[in-house]
Amino acid sequence: MKRFSLLLSGLLVLFAACRQTPEVGPDLAVMEPGWNERAGGEETMCSDGSPYRFFVHPGDPSRLLIHFQGGGACWQGENCDLKARPTYDPVVDERDAPAKKDGIFNLSQPENPFAGYSMVFVPYCTGDVHLGNRTTTYDVAATDTTEAHTVTIRHKGFVNATAVLAWTFANFLRPARIVVTGSSAGAIPSPLYASIIADHYAHAAVVQVGDGAGGYRSDTTSTAVIGAWGVADVLQGVPGFEDLGPENFSYTALYIHAARRHPDQVFARYDTAEDEVQRRFLALAGSRATALKSLLDANRADIEAAVHNVKSYVAGGTLHTILSRPEFYTYRVGGVRFRDWVEALIQGDPVYSVSCDACDLPADQPAD
Repeated sequence: MKRFSLLLSGLLVLFAACRQTPEVGPDLAVMEPGWNERAGGEETMCSDGSPYRFFVHPGDPSRLLIHFQGGGACWQGENCDLKARPTYDPVVDERDAPAKKDGIFNLSQPENPFAGYSMVFVPYCTGDVHLGNRTTTYDVAATDTTEAHTVTIRHKGFVNATAVLAWTFANFLRPARIVVTGSSAGAIPSPLYASIIADHYAHAAVVQVGDGAGGYRSDTTSTAVIGAWGVADVLQGVPGFEDLGPENFSYTALYIHAARRHPDQVFARYDTAEDEVQRRFLALAGSRATALKSLLDANRADIEAAVHNVKSYVAGGTLHTILSRPEFYTYRVGGVRFRDWVEALIQGDPVYSVSCDACDLPADQPAD
């Protein structure tokens, strides 16, 4: 009888442990330690038609980081043509491997708040800020060295991203905490994808952090750009975003719609006050703004007038993005280190928006 009682007690302990351990799907269960590469699937592709793939780092399945990579954008022949001066990354190759990146991907950094997390890295190669589903042929004007020609771009960013999410949903069955991040072009759609992810994992605490894309105003997001990528058609199929079309779409609206749909989740934006890359893309899009900080402030005001659960962190200087840089651990504003601000976000602690005073100085300088 005593032996039976001990056996029963052991089975109950094992059953309880199984109940407490989040289940994982078949692919994740046999995945090797470290970063693993996975094919995107037959419908996915990069802008030139080359194969798409993504990266997974298994860790604690109850804590999940999903990151959307940046890499520019294109919306006309001159900046889409790979034979000219393209303003986007057209393929997924070894340069995109997250193992080579710093910041939150430096898994040997003792202060990394994502240490132990499972990670899904969503590469970007479609020129459409991960939101397109259209193949577009652009005219390229003649120059002194080239004849007039056309270039065809497969803007399949939404197809690629949702394929990665489908794999994620099939393999991470019950994560309790999810952090959705994106840098540059990946920051722009990150609130929308955080909303999709929160819809799927209704039981989970979801936090979003967009990095280096907060200065794009609606008046610089042209109808031509949205039409070229097919974004309006994409949004018709995303719950909570169906009313966004060419006449009212903006990157700020993605935050507002996501935050309204999920008022209990936290959304966040990081920028440097005069981000040199954002300023360059704004100029390409026709913006006449002389200071990025004024656009950041205007977007923040629009968001905060509409929702309460979007926070912002504006650091000094011109550095573009921070999540995959060593500055993630050193930049601070008003005594608040960005790394600590992010950790408070993901732990569910109260976080307040902060903004630089000496905005012309890098945020790791003592004068700030």
